[in-house]
Amino acid sequence: MLEVDGLRIAYGGIQAVRGVSFHVDEGEMVALIGANGAGKTSTLKAVSRLLNAAGGSVRYRGREISALPPHRLVAEGIALVPEGRGVFPRMSVVENLLMGAYSRTDGAGIQADMDHVFSLFPRLRERARQLAGTLSGGEQQMLAVGRALMSRPRLLLLDEPSMGLAPLMVQKIFEVVRTVAKEGMTVLLVEQNARLALEASQRGYVMESGEIVLTGEAARLLADPRVREAYLGE
Repeated sequence: MLEVDGLRIAYGGIQAVRGVSFHVDEGEMVALIGANGAGKTSTLKAVSRLLNAAGGSVRYRGREISALPPHRLVAEGIALVPEGRGVFPRMSVVENLLMGAYSRTDGAGIQADMDHVFSLFPRLRERARQLAGTLSGGEQQMLAVGRALMSRPRLLLLDEPSMGLAPLMVQKIFEVVRTVAKEGMTVLLVEQNARLALEASQRGYVMESGEIVLTGEAARLLADPRVREAYLGE
């Protein structure tokens, strides 16, 4: 579904991502892990067209998307849950969810999907009319995931969904991510919490200093001494 080949990203003279290549097959959940500053978020921003790449290609369902504007990607079936959540603070929970469905015109389907989001995150239903800016960090993360799901994506991009959240909130977020993955959604997960990410995924890529240094099945990476020492504190 997604194929990234030789991706390069530069900030001025600094090469943040150096020739990264990876793929995500349809129906897969794939983790991209690494320490802070490894280039994971830059990679995801390039894939979602929030950042222009210095080189390489990004293909989605066989089609080059490196030149498409970001809003077109939503219509093509790609949704991003950004690092830092990015909710609209002065809009209610319901209004934020409706923003996720801005490209759709099927009223009944939109309502059905909102009900589905509320079933995944009952706390959002309780706060449906509350302004997003008044929610807790965990609730805002739930809202960001729910908003992305409202576009009915084929490919869900998640950028550091556990960052800054209490353990119970992290558990709930990943429970929902696993649920939508089991429902058939393709997921690319960028995450610093290597154990959490690999336990949820089928395959993984390890990124260091802008390069992919390890790749393989998630279970094998979890057992790899290099991963255990560098990212699992063992």
